[in-house]
Amino acid sequence: MLTVAEALVVVADCVTVCPSIEVPCQDAWGMVLAEAVASDVDSPPCDRSVVDGYAVCSADLRDGRAELTVLEELPAGRLPKHAVTRGTAVRVMTGAAIPPGADAVVMVEHGQLLEDGRVRLPQAAATAGQNILRRAAAMSRGEVVMEAGRLLRPADVGLLAEAGHSRVRVVRRPTVAVLATGSELVPAWQKPGPAQIRNSNGAMLLAAVRQAGGVAIDLGIAIDEPEALRRCIKAGLECDVLVLSGGVSAGAWDLVPGILQALGVEQRFHKVRLKPGKPLWFGTLAGPQRSRLVFGLPGNPVSSFVCFELFVRPALAALAGRPAWQRPERTGRLTAGFRHRGDRPTYHPATAVPPADAQSNEPPLHYDVTPLDWQGSADQRTLARANALAIFPAGDGTYQVGDAIPLLLLD
Repeated sequence: MLTVAEALVVVADCVTVCPSIEVPCQDAWGMVLAEAVASDVDSPPCDRSVVDGYAVCSADLRDGRAELTVLEELPAGRLPKHAVTRGTAVRVMTGAAIPPGADAVVMVEHGQLLEDGRVRLPQAAATAGQNILRRAAAMSRGEVVMEAGRLLRPADVGLLAEAGHSRVRVVRRPTVAVLATGSELVPAWQKPGPAQIRNSNGAMLLAAVRQAGGVAIDLGIAIDEPEALRRCIKAGLECDVLVLSGGVSAGAWDLVPGILQALGVEQRFHKVRLKPGKPLWFGTLAGPQRSRLVFGLPGNPVSSFVCFELFVRPALAALAGRPAWQRPERTGRLTAGFRHRGDRPTYHPATAVPPADAQSNEPPLHYDVTPLDWQGSADQRTLARANALAIFPAGDGTYQVGDAIPLLLLD
């Protein structure tokens, strides 16, 4: 049986980055840039004022000539009609072009308009270059402003637009089919009968796929009947990734591994040394350019969630061209004593908060962690209260208040 670390290596070795596509830049948020981009303009395109004020010759304010004739008022987006000469000024708005001859801008609140159309400015109120943003200060024409491999944030999308890229080439988001299996499952809108349960795994996994940056495709529920399973699984194998929940243990009704094998999916591993999530199944379907990934997650919701976080989420990040990415592991210090039993490492739902003495402007060195009263891998309500998974190593152990343990943050 593989350890978590060994299983992650197997998954990583099977991942090939998705091909690139061209999309409108406003749709590129959260995607990875596939090629370097350069600006087609200088930005700003000319010297500009960064304040509302008066464009002047700074020398006028050094030798006592502080009352200047205002030649015009210049808003942003319009070219000046007049050049500034000694004894004159132009009223400029924020973002307006600096008129020829001016080398400084005095803020409007420092000026006093006189009845004869002049403005009185305080002496020694301007130095050359004051309140002026020079042409191409942000970027120049032909300059590379963003390299390939960047995970695009909203601010990056704005820069792409400023640089003249209404469309950009990015790594395509992976398509992920989600299929819940089990004859006991009914849709969330249906009241379950005495032997039935609602399909909570499907909804949870679809949301997790979208949060992880994948394109989620809902295949619904497949009953434990070979032909029904085969049809649904075959449809899911059209996507980059197929995520199944249920049907992967060793029971008589756990039909998923056999059907996957019959459809040509190669098993890479089955079972991992962790709790919850031991029955995890992983395989690949060879394709002409790249393999499709198949994850068979256990049917209990906490097991499904833990396996998604540990294995599926990093795989989706790698498919999307992101650097290797997992939930951040931190150090937790227990707020209460805890007794752990088990022969496998356990990922226990917990709450984690920065300690009371943590500095608000610095990442905490550790978190105060409280393991929740967890009723096992079917206890989804407790999972919904958790913002972390406390990691307890294999073996029976008694932990004291303040003991340090590894921690995976979920928020």
